Amino acid sequence: MSEPTVHPLFEPVTCTWQYIVADPNTKRAVIIDSVLNYDPIKAAVTTESADAILKTVEDNEYHVDMILETHAHADHLTAASYIQSVLAKSQGSKPAIGIGSRIKQVQDLFAAKYGVLSKEYETVFDKFWSDDDEFAIGILTARAVHLPGHTPDHMGYHIGSNVFVGDSIFHVDIGSARADFPGGSAQDIFKSGRKLLSLPEDTKIWVGHDYPPEGRDAPVPFATVKEHRQKNKHLKDGTEEEDFVDMRRKRDATLAAPRLIHPSLQINIRGGQLPAPSPSGVRMVHLPLVTPSW
Repeated sequence: MSEPTVHPLFEPVTCTWQYIVADPNTKRAVIIDSVLNYDPIKAAVTTESADAILKTVEDNEYHVDMILETHAHADHLTAASYIQSVLAKSQGSKPAIGIGSRIKQVQDLFAAKYGVLSKEYETVFDKFWSDDDEFAIGILTARAVHLPGHTPDHMGYHIGSNVFVGDSIFHVDIGSARADFPGGSAQDIFKSGRKLLSLPEDTKIWVGHDYPPEGRDAPVPFATVKEHRQKNKHLKDGTEEEDFVDMRRKRDATLAAPRLIHPSLQINIRGGQLPAPSPSGVRMVHLPLVTPSW
């Protein structure tokens, strides 16, 4: 089996792992879960993280065919649209933006919540993956894998002996992601995790985030299936589904909403495109207020 070259790039503010995955034979590549930097105090969008991705692409003379999202993230803004725009000019062809087909339900849900017009999100994605769809990265074959639980639309991407899993499972010393977003399911998180851990033991699981706990100094992009089966604090071999679901629900009940949830969801259902200007010419995101009665 041919193996890809993987470039992991860590974004430290949102603790997000971004990936460039390339076929070393043809120099064709995909980008997975890119980050658009956002300062919530200034309400300012910048592109440092995406520009680092683009520099790596340029330095290695890659041609990017696709920009992939594992799901509509609630903790960071995607740089998919920005990267697509830059690459369309620099490489002479526009890479497609791909995501799981269930994103349409997620888009409709959050568009209604935030008042996003359908014309701002209906055509922002170019590829919609169904379960087990295959696609090429040069001479490599990649496969889309449905991994629901964190969100219902969540997909992973299996490329060679690697799976890029987004937020469906976390490192062995963290365990699993929250399952309390709309359409989330602790039962599905368990099943998705065990689905991943049924893969060959040398398969590398590349995570979407890392939050190093006490005793580990640096973020790490992957661990093997064998390591997860032996050590994952929530999903290792021998874990019963009922016990996991009880633990996950109790833990989720203590978690605050992600710091960037409102701008993230509004931008990400748009595939990273910014909101259309308001009548005053200003681009805005909405912030729901929690108010007392009087």
